[in-house]
Amino acid sequence: MTQDPSAQFDQAVLELIEHSPTGAVPVTPTYQDALGRLYATHQVYAHADHRDGHVTARSLAARPSFHAENLWDPGTGRPGAPALESNAGVFDRYVRSLPAELRARAEGHRARVLGRPVLHRARHTGAERQPLAHDPVHALFLVPGAGPHPGLPGNYLHGVLLQVGADAVSGAWAIQIHDRDDGVSVFDAPSAQAAMAKLREVLDCAPFNMSELEALGFRSA
Repeated sequence: MTQDPSAQFDQAVLELIEHSPTGAVPVTPTYQDALGRLYATHQVYAHADHRDGHVTARSLAARPSFHAENLWDPGTGRPGAPALESNAGVFDRYVRSLPAELRARAEGHRARVLGRPVLHRARHTGAERQPLAHDPVHALFLVPGAGPHPGLPGNYLHGVLLQVGADAVSGAWAIQIHDRDDGVSVFDAPSAQAAMAKLREVLDCAPFNMSELEALGFRSA
């Protein structure tokens, strides 16, 4: 049986992108039609590091994801549990994984990605002022992929695992995932266990386009 000529050409375009240092493709109708098919099937994403360039999902599949090294430890988020690796430490490992020429550009996103540090809060009980047992979890992670806009240098999306409720175990949690601009996807979880399970699923699915997260129960925000 003769192979679909469009499929053969699409495969050739994938290889062209992967062998181009900028992910460039000729601007002709035939190539643009192939790109449209590849984007529609989430085989190609907009390149974060080269304007008008492209990057293939299969090339991103070889890139690591980053999260707190002790994120999966039992008791994460509970009072008395060991502190999670800092978000700054997670971001440091991401930056070190990049080619040298991209590191300064990645550092330019540090403040926005890490956000403002969570401050110890206090509650009042009569005349006493008692500190909370621990800060809410706000754990950074980075995964290869893209959203409505390209990702961070190296083609990375960034996200946070958030403790929303006051109770770390039975209270509400959320997962937020961002591209480089204003694309945001959110998953609302009823408990820490549900949030952790969903985050594992997300990491196992990388690389992905944020539009694919709807199938995992995420909503656009």
